[in-house]
Amino acid sequence: MSAVQNVLVVGGGLAGAGAAIRLARAGVAVDLVEVKPDVHALGSGITLQGNALRELDGLGVWGTARERGYAFDVTGFRAPDPVGTELFAVPDAKTGGPEYPAVMGMSRPELAQLLHDRAAEVGVKLRYATTTTDLAQDADGVDVTFSDGSSGRYDLVVGADGVRSWTRRMIGIELETRSTGMGIWRSFGPRPASVTRTDLFYGGPCYIAGYCPTGEDSLYAYLVEDAQDRSTLTPEEQLATMRGLSQAYHGPWDEIRETLTDPSKVNYTWFETHVLPAPWNRGRVVLIGDAAHTCPPTIAQGGAQALEDAAVLGSLLVERDALDDDLWDAFHDRRVERARTVVEASNQLAQWQLDHVQGDIPSLMRTVAQLVSQPA
Repeated sequence: MSAVQNVLVVGGGLAGAGAAIRLARAGVAVDLVEVKPDVHALGSGITLQGNALRELDGLGVWGTARERGYAFDVTGFRAPDPVGTELFAVPDAKTGGPEYPAVMGMSRPELAQLLHDRAAEVGVKLRYATTTTDLAQDADGVDVTFSDGSSGRYDLVVGADGVRSWTRRMIGIELETRSTGMGIWRSFGPRPASVTRTDLFYGGPCYIAGYCPTGEDSLYAYLVEDAQDRSTLTPEEQLATMRGLSQAYHGPWDEIRETLTDPSKVNYTWFETHVLPAPWNRGRVVLIGDAAHTCPPTIAQGGAQALEDAAVLGSLLVERDALDDDLWDAFHDRRVERARTVVEASNQLAQWQLDHVQGDIPSLMRTVAQLVSQPA
């Protein structure tokens, strides 16, 4: 008998969908609410390392994800010179094990659709354009009021509702989310034939200029600059700004730049970070994913850590027969320090770039790869 019989998951991203699938597949009744109006509103492109692919396999979606994404095993490094000279290429660590590619790019909306389809298949009840407005818990459960006026009672509420988690606020947790000092322009578009992996350009007007293939016909491209207030720019001005910054980068960037024509495909956000100290739960409400730890994308581990949270929480809830301190201690022992180490490594790499310091990037990346190569 599992520790819970019915669960509410708040948030339909990787952490929320992953937890919902694992619980429902084990026979737990799961409701998932997502404040966005549909699954296609959940992002643009994502880079998934091997440990994330291992978790997708555990959810039963790896085969389909492999068909829809774009896998590769090497990352290239290029110079910000007039021809985008290739400097060298580095084999990526296969952190999920030899049976998986080292890295795969994928469209976020397509990955979200895949996970939500799987959730529905295993019995999760999905409700969009809906969130929670009140939580009241006692020793035996949590009474929940929803934004549509309905209500329900659950053994557990899983708050997987992102960086600015409303669930976190409702259970009284104050957490400082800070900017790392970097902002990122992203654009989603067609993949030129010359792009078969991620290439990174360091230097020029941006800290990083890069791209990642996300399918046979798609990629996302990104430019990392000093964090600035870009909120007053119109969509057309945002597009012009990204195109202008990209002028310093060549090689495949020359082809990518020609496809940057649709303002609706461009977005700008700041790199943000936080790690919630243990415990991540307050009674029968627990936080996972970005609600508990948010990782700047400098080492592409944010999605993987969210999926790992879901895997560990799901397995403990199914394997244990009581939602007690022993269960929460086991969860925190397996997740808090691992997530903290990954976030700190990502922040360290960003700080080296901000300070223009020649940090030992290979050593840092090897440390992270060794950590995440072991199952969570």
